[in-house]
Amino acid sequence: MIKQTIAATAIATASAAVSAAPLTLEVFNPGEAAIFPVASVLVKGQQDAVLIDAQFSRGEAQKLVQQIKASGKRLTTVYVSHGDPDFYFGLDVIKAAFPDAKIIATPGTIAAMEKKAAAKVAYWGPILKQHAPQSIVMPQALQGDTIKLEGESLKIEGLTGATPDRTFVWIPAIKAVAGGVVLFNGLHVWTADTQTVESRKQWLSTLDRIAALKPATVVPGHFAPGVAMTPDSIAYTADYLRKFETAISQSADSAALIAAMKTAYPAAGLESALAISAKVAKGEMKW
Repeated sequence: MIKQTIAATAIATASAAVSAAPLTLEVFNPGEAAIFPVASVLVKGQQDAVLIDAQFSRGEAQKLVQQIKASGKRLTTVYVSHGDPDFYFGLDVIKAAFPDAKIIATPGTIAAMEKKAAAKVAYWGPILKQHAPQSIVMPQALQGDTIKLEGESLKIEGLTGATPDRTFVWIPAIKAVAGGVVLFNGLHVWTADTQTVESRKQWLSTLDRIAALKPATVVPGHFAPGVAMTPDSIAYTADYLRKFETAISQSADSAALIAAMKTAYPAAGLESALAISAKVAKGEMKW
């Protein structure tokens, strides 16, 4: 997993509003306050709302709950877009606060959670301490490829691809994408879970698919402070993956690979992600 290091200007517990009728978005990112700052997206209608991703720690999830309650909307659905703990550890807090909300994920994400959740809790529990999940909430399987919110569609994209546990959400009514684990901006990209050339090619194909939708608003799952919610995150992630691929072949070891990527992205945060990803890519570390 990844630990983000960001400047004091971070968006700690930030909420950015993106308005466009008939739906609006609020983006919650705990910033420097979190071990793994990840974006949760609240999609709001006139009365109801859908939440995309549930945060990592209980403390972060509790702040997210406060934001959802402050919105005045009825939370109907929680969608978990990926099977890493920073996307679902907060579910027990969310469920306790909103017991009537349906919690769903793709079968691929559920399978990843079922396979790894116990080990993740065993590792992270002593680190998170009181902020560790008190229980793992397993989502229900998504039926079809669409979540409805007041008549509008939230389309779950990537279900038919090679990585159905790495989906993104397309909201055509407002031309918005919630990118989840697929999109980064201003940070070193976590590649330790995409260890082959083919898996990274599939990732690039997913980015091409996002770009083809011509979204106006793009929310990356992991982003640095000050990043705008624009399509720039698509190009940033794609360019990073291509440079990383080239650097792998040109680097004798992980130290050289890390140096090459730091040279290419001198201002990027999340150096811990690069350190682990480089060691995995050069066969120096199992993940």
